[in-house]
Amino acid sequence: MTNKTKIALVTGSSRGLGKNTALALAKKGVDVIVTYHRSEAEANSVVSTIAELGGKATALQLDTSNTKTFDGFVAQVKQSLQDKWQTEQFDFLVNNAGTGVHASFAETTEEDFDYMMNIHVKGVFFLTQKLLPLIKDGGRIVNLSSGLARSALPGYAAYGSAKGAIEVLTRYMAKELGQRQIAVNVIAPGAIETDFQGGVVRDNPELNRFIASQTALGRVGLPDDIGGAIALLLSEENRWVNAQRIEVSGGQFL
Repeated sequence: MTNKTKIALVTGSSRGLGKNTALALAKKGVDVIVTYHRSEAEANSVVSTIAELGGKATALQLDTSNTKTFDGFVAQVKQSLQDKWQTEQFDFLVNNAGTGVHASFAETTEEDFDYMMNIHVKGVFFLTQKLLPLIKDGGRIVNLSSGLARSALPGYAAYGSAKGAIEVLTRYMAKELGQRQIAVNVIAPGAIETDFQGGVVRDNPELNRFIASQTALGRVGLPDDIGGAIALLLSEENRWVNAQRIEVSGGQFL
């Protein structure tokens, strides 16, 4: 049985930008495999919302910082595709899961550094590698970077460096997966009002005002600004966009 509906796997989609992306895709008729690290209840809530929108979704646990769990996760994805969609492959992978560490360059610990690299670089590298057999030829991959890979804000050296690595990796993936007609792009959000980093941008009025003052469109970003952009990038009309870094920041730090 061939499944006509497109299916996206969005990592870290129980909350924040990942959740927003999952819902934006669902509104465009794309079904979603939601992944969560700890918040199963929140992930199930996203699944329910997608069902209310008329789509299908399932939630799977995933720790993107631990490559040893990836084989088990891939097996679960295979099973879910079979059980829920009667198919063997999905169309879109969005490598969104992540967190940040805020520390000056001088005070960043090796543990902090390793954690950032494991989640944002090693995890993305090897999870994508292991999922390749399950991604359809002609499918698409979107990696998540950050405006902090382009402009340096003190306190984010490890995080920004990891995101810089993802931007380079995106080009290599696009080059090597092109033979399978898989396009790979990277979206770089600016500062967004979410619970990322404990809600620092959302809940710190001084920081919020500063970022807004340094953004051409005069405000800090909202999750809706990002999820919709990713869903649009994955639309059929954008299939020729490949190996690009697309910053979605309202014109931040120009």
